[in-house]
Amino acid sequence: MALDCAAATGDLDFVLTDTLPIMYQDTMEKPPRFAVCLAAYNGMTFIAEQIESILAQAGVVLQLFVSVDQSVDGTEQRLAAWAMSEPRLTLLPCGRRFGSAGRNFYRLLRDVDLTDFDYLSFADQDDIWQTDKLARAHRTIKTLNASGYSSNFTAFWPGGKSKRVNKAWPQRTHDYLFESAGPGCTYVMHRSLALPFQELVRRRGPDLSDIDYHDWLAYAFARSHHYSWAIDDWSSIEYRQHANNQIGVNAGWRSFWLRARKVLSGYGFQQSLLIADAVGASSLPVVQRGLRRGRPGYLWLALQARQCRRRPLDQLWFFLSCVLLAIFKPAMKDGI
Repeated sequence: MALDCAAATGDLDFVLTDTLPIMYQDTMEKPPRFAVCLAAYNGMTFIAEQIESILAQAGVVLQLFVSVDQSVDGTEQRLAAWAMSEPRLTLLPCGRRFGSAGRNFYRLLRDVDLTDFDYLSFADQDDIWQTDKLARAHRTIKTLNASGYSSNFTAFWPGGKSKRVNKAWPQRTHDYLFESAGPGCTYVMHRSLALPFQELVRRRGPDLSDIDYHDWLAYAFARSHHYSWAIDDWSSIEYRQHANNQIGVNAGWRSFWLRARKVLSGYGFQQSLLIADAVGASSLPVVQRGLRRGRPGYLWLALQARQCRRRPLDQLWFFLSCVLLAIFKPAMKDGI
């Protein structure tokens, strides 16, 4: 089992390969307490299977908090009835329209009281968790003295096709400004990280509404504030792929082209700028010399590609994208 664990400073190009203990060393240790935050929207088709896999987590104590973006398929009513008979399920007040998964997660981060929990975990409405997902994250964080955790996952499609997706590439100096640590539904944050991150979300409020990716923001906050983050090469979830995925796995030419269009439009770098500003990283050279300088900045960023993405193939794509943007893309606001 390989794990990648890095802080935000120094040479980050390394992988830890120690084997983690399968059982707790101290059998008298109290089980860790998890706050699991799930954002839902029109989720009736798959949400029951997801919630059952969360409630079936072994070796932990958990409370599941669900925020439902105003839906039309009965999701709110189904969960309200379920919460009446399941004390581990808390449904936040319904009826609000958020418009995106990111804004729904920001609502959860603002409204859920995390003070009595050891960990914060995110969940989507349509995946399936491995039974020991949370317990393994706890063991990993303790063993590596990390504050944040994410993992590989297994994408699966209707009809039985599946694909294991590797996110556990060695972390790089600036990767957190250009990509997340993997799907947010694999994230677990220790309270030492979760509480300061929650404070940022509460303090910045509406300023975060244009940042579409709560998971990318969480990873950037952790790395920019020198918290250690571990990326596990174990697949912790089955990541369902279907037509209504807001962000699906990058598999196939159609998915590649949709993501490429976003990058070449400047959207990705605009998100990078917003995230850098939100986490207090806007003074870094990669922002000032790169993101804010328009075409010359793209060319400078192209030369930094190896430190801006984790996977070698993504580093190549980053380099080519920067070159193409320098040639074809007119400057927009904030130099993008």
